[in-house]
Amino acid sequence: METDVPSEWTTEVCRTYTPADTDRELQYRTYLHESGDLRLKVAPASLDGEDHPGYALTATSYPGLDLSETVRVRTVLMFERCTRIAGDFMELFSASYDGPGSLEDALEYAYERTREHR
Repeated sequence: METDVPSEWTTEVCRTYTPADTDRELQYRTYLHESGDLRLKVAPASLDGEDHPGYALTATSYPGLDLSETVRVRTVLMFERCTRIAGDFMELFSASYDGPGSLEDALEYAYERTREHR
């Protein structure tokens, strides 16, 4: 299922694979903002060393640069739910992003509205 992404975003990687230790098919997807300043990743939570089932949404600011930072936004059980949350995140980020000077504010805005509230 391909999720529609806002026009400011592109699907960078879209992969389905089956790990060696299971016959369950897993999915991995990354999205890149048109500015190149933010990358979102929807991937199995276990890829980041978590002992949590399901999928994690992470956001990396300034990907590929020394000053890049990654924050885990949310972890959920189903890939489709995680991609829907990623879509919400993309829309919220795009609505408040005005260039590199506002990246942190836009990231915080989108993060606060999509993260898991405890």
